[in-house]
Amino acid sequence: MLARHPSVWLVPRQGAIARASVGGVLDRTTYPRLRDRLLEFAADAGDAVVIDIGGLELRDPALVRVFALTALRVADWPAVPFALVTDRPGQRALAARAGVAVYRDFAAAEASLRRPVRRRAEQVLSRTARTSVRARGFVEGVCAEWLVPGLAENAALIATEFVENTLRHTDSEPRLQVELRRDGLGIAVADGNARPAVLREELDALDAGLGLRMVAKVAKSWGSSRVRSGGKVVWAVLARP
Repeated sequence: MLARHPSVWLVPRQGAIARASVGGVLDRTTYPRLRDRLLEFAADAGDAVVIDIGGLELRDPALVRVFALTALRVADWPAVPFALVTDRPGQRALAARAGVAVYRDFAAAEASLRRPVRRRAEQVLSRTARTSVRARGFVEGVCAEWLVPGLAENAALIATEFVENTLRHTDSEPRLQVELRRDGLGIAVADGNARPAVLREELDALDAGLGLRMVAKVAKSWGSSRVRSGGKVVWAVLARP
């Protein structure tokens, strides 16, 4: 008998492709739970996300859009291919009509997916009076090394704001990641607090940071994603000339 609530089970595997299976009943009550679990799972992905939906019962075929919406979000962060696998022809037809890449099995999906070419640099920052300065210096140095100096100023601004938010609102040491992609530069800061970062209507004059409103103005896209560890990653993408 299928479980009432869809769940995501991680399939152990060597390599950077994140594989999972989904089972249970997908209806309007379980849709939000599945959406959130998919996004949490994808936030930690390396090169691609492949989800097996063969064990999922679709009470309302229209709800297959949960996978289309997840694919759109994953395209921004972590900016990896998102695909489904199922041996059920009806499910494959529904997914294809929703615009989601779908394959018969994991082997076919992994053989077909084009994995992104990227460079990554990461640093865990200890909590000191100079944490934000170190974050800015790290980002500027990486941009110089990767020959994208034109993005350094906005990248450093974003990193500084994300790091200061982590210091201000959590007890975590910020984990700063910079990622160069074909079409952009990603800046992300992870922490151990699952509470999402949100825009405020106006910036308090006493705040040290420039505010997420400034991040929203300079970035092509930005967001806050929960991760399976229980924390979150706040990320932004700058368009690459």
